Amino acid sequence: MHLLFKLFVFAFWLIPAPWLTNFDQAKTEAGQSHKYILINFSGSDWCGPCIRMKKEIFESSTFESYATEKLVLVRADFPRLKKNQLPKDQMKANEALADRYNPEGKFPFTILTDESGKILKQWEGLPNETPEQFVNELNTAMNAPR
Repeated sequence: MHLLFKLFVFAFWLIPAPWLTNFDQAKTEAGQSHKYILINFSGSDWCGPCIRMKKEIFESSTFESYATEKLVLVRADFPRLKKNQLPKDQMKANEALADRYNPEGKFPFTILTDESGKILKQWEGLPNETPEQFVNELNTAMNAPR
């Protein structure tokens, strides 16, 4: 029984943090868990740097384990291909989030906020860094005096 519990806990740690699509839900979750929010604006089917950022940074084990512990993740996707189109209500929600945080329409564009949505740091384009360096930047921004 003790071994079964350890396996369950270990398996839980391997599950990456989910990417939410609802910013209000993310703020609620961040407030309850005292985590920061990372918002990523992406063009998942047309933006090469967005696709690379997802694969090279966000899907790395370094980032995933860090995010599970410290972040609530939000992805605002803007696909162009008809087969990848989002439901109209999701498109409206993403556009509203972009109006607030990405009015110039930059891709990829990533923002770290506190649990209330206040911007702490932003990355324009694909960061020229390793997942470890990206996580270090997140840590620095989270620990900076406010």
